[in-house]
Amino acid sequence: MIHEVDQLIKDLLGEGALTGSGVDVLFDAPTRDWAARRGGPTIDAYLYDIREDVRLRERGTTSIRDTRGAVVRHRRPPRWFRLSYLVTAWTKQAEDEHRLLSAVLATLLPHEVLAPDRLPGPLATLGLSVPLSVAGVQNEARSAAEIWSALGGELKPSVDLVVTVPFPAFPEYDAAPAVTEGAVVRVRDTEGRLSGSPERRLRPARRETDVPPPHGTDTAVTATAAGRRRRP
Repeated sequence: MIHEVDQLIKDLLGEGALTGSGVDVLFDAPTRDWAARRGGPTIDAYLYDIREDVRLRERGTTSIRDTRGAVVRHRRPPRWFRLSYLVTAWTKQAEDEHRLLSAVLATLLPHEVLAPDRLPGPLATLGLSVPLSVAGVQNEARSAAEIWSALGGELKPSVDLVVTVPFPAFPEYDAAPAVTEGAVVRVRDTEGRLSGSPERRLRPARRETDVPPPHGTDTAVTATAAGRRRRP
């Protein structure tokens, strides 16, 4: 999922105020050596922290239904993770870097929540919206000063971007097939013999989503909560 979020950020940064700007979008660690090799204008989104949002953890399973409404699979709820990115701008002049950061804010701020149809690959198949936090306060994440100290570089203006994404940590499970045929009941005599005993066939009650039987089909016996009755 992480590489899909990278692609999502790259697509977002290529829109809005940055459309047609020709600015490179990278995900490298902005170390001193990396910065010395930069040539043209660059926006760097460095992933520095991955942390589960335990407040969004759910229990139980979710049922997956087919077009008739029958349960065909069971899926456990995904785990939600906050991916924190340090977004920086790199040019020859500080004023140009500030303009790029302003363009980053103008591009990302309208996207507080991304609908599933805006998400790439398996993220979209989950059918869940993804929230974005731009330049917010992240108490559990490391501070900007700590990050720059670990990278060995000088402190630089940056935008903190947090994308909270669902991660399918568990596989799906096939559901048992739906019951389509009822049980067969044979009545024994007092000596336990089946010879000549009547036979009754019980069919499961139809759901509203089931297709009704063709005209003239013998429905024999239907089980109800009150008992059994023979249908004409």
